Amino acid sequence: MQMNTPPRSTIRLTRRGRVALIATGAVVVATAVAVPLLTLTTEDEETRPTSLVIREGWRTGQVYEAVDRALALPLGSTKKSLAKADLKLPNDAEGNPEGYLYPATYPLDKTATPESLLALMVNTANKKFSGSPVTAGAQRNAMNIYQAITIASIIQAEAVTKADMGKVARVIFNRLERGMPLQMDSTLNYALNRFTPTTTTNDTKLESPYNSYQRMGLPPTPIANPGEAAMRAAINPIPGGWLYFVTVKPGDTRFTASYEEQQRNVAEFNRLRRSASPSPSTSNSNAISTPVPGSPSASTPR
Repeated sequence: MQMNTPPRSTIRLTRRGRVALIATGAVVVATAVAVPLLTLTTEDEETRPTSLVIREGWRTGQVYEAVDRALALPLGSTKKSLAKADLKLPNDAEGNPEGYLYPATYPLDKTATPESLLALMVNTANKKFSGSPVTAGAQRNAMNIYQAITIASIIQAEAVTKADMGKVARVIFNRLERGMPLQMDSTLNYALNRFTPTTTTNDTKLESPYNSYQRMGLPPTPIANPGEAAMRAAINPIPGGWLYFVTVKPGDTRFTASYEEQQRNVAEFNRLRRSASPSPSTSNSNAISTPVPGSPSASTPR
């Protein structure tokens, strides 16, 4: 059968057909452009962190670095933002947020800034620390909230496990009540801006208000940002007569009221460290420091 269909080259569209074709083509082009743009946005959002984790025991410097990295800012940006952050700190802190950058997981959105994140951490700390249990616990132990946070920060730095926190708290209180220096490695490490399991006799000669080998009482500020368990231990130290402790090996922290027993425990710790270290020919001769055996936390590994 013969069909009266004109050749393809001679087919003509009506005006309505031309309009429909143009509209369809525009949609196709728009879709082709939109898909890559949508894909790029999604990939960018996937690489951006949605939350910031502040860990228990971090110092302010570690918190600042974590914020800088989370917000993809040059290192040092968050620390510089302190002046305009308007943080609600107690008078005792004198503008230093150490101890008040509360460990928790904080959400990150497009509006997050160093100032907003620091303010959120401090506000969270104020809520956690201003409750009646903390206030009553501090008063019961003849101290204010800031002193309780300072003790909690030492506990957080010194205790290897949460189970040890109550005993570490008791060592601190026993030493304070007897007029003994705290002699905590953690306060000295804070002054030296380091983390190390040993303290040498030379270290204890450092001139610093954080040198609790030379100075009596608590350091002038907290030395870290404590979590809930450390704060609970600070206001509820468990009963005991301990004055010393040392973690001889993982899972074996020994508390004692006897100086002689502490010396034996420290000697065992050193013996185990020497046996586990590389031979002198392949190691730095200063790798093993001589601890101060009389300190309550001599050579406690972190």
